[in-house]
Amino acid sequence: MKRLAGRTAVFAVLAVATGGCSLLPAPPPQPEVGPPPLEAAYAGTDLPFASESVYFLLTDRFVDGDLGNNYEDQGGVERGTFDRPIHLDGQRPANIGYLGGDFKGIADNAGYIADMGFTSVWITPIVDNPDEAFTGGLRPGEGIFTDRGKTGYHGYWGVNFFEEDEHLVSPGMHFEDLTRTLDVEHGMKVILDVVCNHGSPAYTMPEDQPKFGEIYDRDGALIADHENLHPTELDPDNPLHAFYSTEADLAELSDMDPDNPDVLDYFVDAYMQWLEQGAAAFRIDTIKHMPKDYWARFAARIREQSPDYFMFAEAYSYSADEIAEYTWPENGSIRVLDFPGQAAMSRVFGEGAPYSEMLDVLHLESGVYQNPYELLTFYDNHDMARIDADEDGFVDAHNWLFTSRGIPVVYYGSEIGFRAGTDQHGGNRDYFGDENIELAKSHRVHRELTKIANARKQSIALQRGLQANLEFTENSAAFYRVYQDYTVHQTALVVLNKSGDAKDIPVTRWLSTGTWRDAVTGEEITVMSDDPSLAVPVPAHGVRVLLLDAAVNSVQLIDELNRLQSAAERVN
Repeated sequence: MKRLAGRTAVFAVLAVATGGCSLLPAPPPQPEVGPPPLEAAYAGTDLPFASESVYFLLTDRFVDGDLGNNYEDQGGVERGTFDRPIHLDGQRPANIGYLGGDFKGIADNAGYIADMGFTSVWITPIVDNPDEAFTGGLRPGEGIFTDRGKTGYHGYWGVNFFEEDEHLVSPGMHFEDLTRTLDVEHGMKVILDVVCNHGSPAYTMPEDQPKFGEIYDRDGALIADHENLHPTELDPDNPLHAFYSTEADLAELSDMDPDNPDVLDYFVDAYMQWLEQGAAAFRIDTIKHMPKDYWARFAARIREQSPDYFMFAEAYSYSADEIAEYTWPENGSIRVLDFPGQAAMSRVFGEGAPYSEMLDVLHLESGVYQNPYELLTFYDNHDMARIDADEDGFVDAHNWLFTSRGIPVVYYGSEIGFRAGTDQHGGNRDYFGDENIELAKSHRVHRELTKIANARKQSIALQRGLQANLEFTENSAAFYRVYQDYTVHQTALVVLNKSGDAKDIPVTRWLSTGTWRDAVTGEEITVMSDDPSLAVPVPAHGVRVLLLDAAVNSVQLIDELNRLQSAAERVN
């Protein structure tokens, strides 16, 4: 192998000839490749949603597009909902009140999100939340679940699931307007965060507060009321109590009774309304806190009206065996966020662990998940500390996220390493705003993210292809992604380098001959040899993606793909 010098990183395959090494002459024109035989059809998944890449934002914390919906006087002096700063010892200041982000702020900056290469925006729940700060529970810093003084800025404390929260909407910019704007003007989908297992905090208040622990129907009528009672004190024979579970679960939330058919009917009707207004997919919150048969029934009801509707869930567990069950058809075929992968990414890109640690969480052949290629992959979110990484770590994480198996999700602000290492009460959910968006446009992390995200956006192999691993070491990784059917043939060779030095990384196995092109620069590389190999120059903290738009012709790779294809999906 030999590397050609030059800034543009052209590289060539060398043939070993009698008398030494020499560059191959220009190859003759390649014959047109016909449709592959049936046994040469390869895909990690053919799920359309697998082509998406997701930008996740807390609507209230993104951009304040309309000052008129801030309701700064809401709740009064003691229970005000706007701008409630807190400062815990040893942490940066945070805020547990509304800060103004709204649908207009998203719509106004949708081009910014789309230009990075994202195709979907996942937003937090949009439904009406209480109009006061919560007075019960524990204060931040006093325990694990600390809701005293908080407001419903995050959206997860729903009281009327048919009604939009007043802090989010503007004249001419309701949810339906947002989904239409993002679709028509930017080609992006909206993913709606849905909650079925709980409403707002419901008890431990010194005195019962308006809306807390209450549920209203489409017409605004009260249909459930916790009445500031502990779950064990609820009366199942009281119609206003019947919605709720009589067992305490997370914090002081009003937990729903999954065995009450009225509960299922209510949430199906509510979320069908938002689906009809343009929600392209659902992210299900706290799925573990209701039984699997509830979710199977919920998914079936939604798909009666919208066949093949895509749903994924937060099953907050680092056990693949535990979270995988939600992906099985008998449990609703609900895909999940890849928490085991998140933990590994945090170690590899935040703590400097070797790339080889990623191998154990890919589950390409384990049969645990219904299909591992349909997992939502991420490295942090709003419910955990942001990844504790420097700029290099964020760049490396994105290079992995947008090339390896799964559907990538990036938490807002990560395009500039925003509030790295901070938790919920130390800045994880800080307001982003116009200033940071302007900063991002010249930021190194944003620039590198944009390159690799747009490369994935243009490559079906990176989106849906089988992953065949070559080599995972301390600081480098190499693998193929292959998608092939009767009309499309594409192989992506991915080579990653998270070291601080540029490297020539050898690729000596399973290399198909033909004309490869760089997914970012478009440069072409010809591979033609009886024993092909490459020395791929990869910059420090860089990635190279080479694409071959032709059928696989490496016999050894075909053998490996045939083996992987049989293991790509769980056998029921």
